[in-house]
Amino acid sequence: MKTYSVQVGPVTRVLPIVEVAPGVSVALFNMLGDTQVTEAAGIELAKLLPAEIEVLVTPEVKALGLAHVLSRESGLPYIVIRKTQKPYMIDPVAREVVSITTGKPQLLVLDGLDVEKIRGKKVAIVDDVVSSGGTLASLRLIIEEVGGEVAAVVAVFTEGQERPEVLALGHLPLFT
Repeated sequence: MKTYSVQVGPVTRVLPIVEVAPGVSVALFNMLGDTQVTEAAGIELAKLLPAEIEVLVTPEVKALGLAHVLSRESGLPYIVIRKTQKPYMIDPVAREVVSITTGKPQLLVLDGLDVEKIRGKKVAIVDDVVSSGGTLASLRLIIEEVGGEVAAVVAVFTEGQERPEVLALGHLPLFT
């Protein structure tokens, strides 16, 4: 199996290169369950956060632990945008997105109870990897629709094309 090495703060990981679409492979970065990488990434990304940020917003699952560490390090609250609509949500705001890692449409849902935590605030979107930008665009739409301002995007890595608008710790190439 081919691999690709990355450095996150003081932590090194060797990532497997896996095919995500015909002829397109990625160095698979998965923070879930990796406490060392999650802690290191959160500590390093906290140093990059602009001072005007008031709230962090993250998509559900893989970046959730990162948002928690970043919240702890920065003292900022965080909000999770879910990938399914739950029965308890009140007036949810939803958008559909196609991510490079899933390859199929998925839903992003903000619980209406969290809208006031974003409205009028300068927001930083927190994600593990920003690749095609589909998830990022949908998150931005939701945040702006409810009256928040996306003032920063932070991620452990960007992937594929260069994304100067993302404050990242590194860049992962696409393999073709």
